Amino acid sequence: MDYLPIFIGVTAAAVLLQAGILVGMYLAVRKTSARVEAIAAQVEAKVLPTAEVAHSIILDLRPKLETVVGNISEMSNTVRAQLERIDLTVSDIVDRTRLQVIRADELVGETMDRIEETRDVVTRSVVSPVRKISGLVHGISTGFETFFGGQRYRRNGGSIAPQDEMFI
Repeated sequence: MDYLPIFIGVTAAAVLLQAGILVGMYLAVRKTSARVEAIAAQVEAKVLPTAEVAHSIILDLRPKLETVVGNISEMSNTVRAQLERIDLTVSDIVDRTRLQVIRADELVGETMDRIEETRDVVTRSVVSPVRKISGLVHGISTGFETFFGGQRYRRNGGSIAPQDEMFI
């Protein structure tokens, strides 16, 4: 039995089958390629102009953004310097205020001490002599009353009647 023609026939059929598969693959790739080309055309028509516009906007905004960033940096440095100056000024004001409060406290303390000293001096030099004089005057007046009002003294049993009792 000769198997050679059978193998040649089977091989020919396999080659034809492969050729058919390759043709089918070719047609499928061509169809897919047409779709991809249509999508690429749409992308080119819609996305690329948008990308170009975005690119041009970025190119236009870049110097402006750099200027804004530079200005913000300068403002930050200026604000920092001003805050340092304000801090120094406030610290100076607080220190000066603290010194003035201390001076005012010392002044009030000294004033209170002087007022107390003045009160003591007035008490010693004015009030004490006035009390002594008042006591002396009271003693003299009591002596005069006793001396000149002796009749009244004896009538009441040895004691002086108060003025209110004599009024009735």
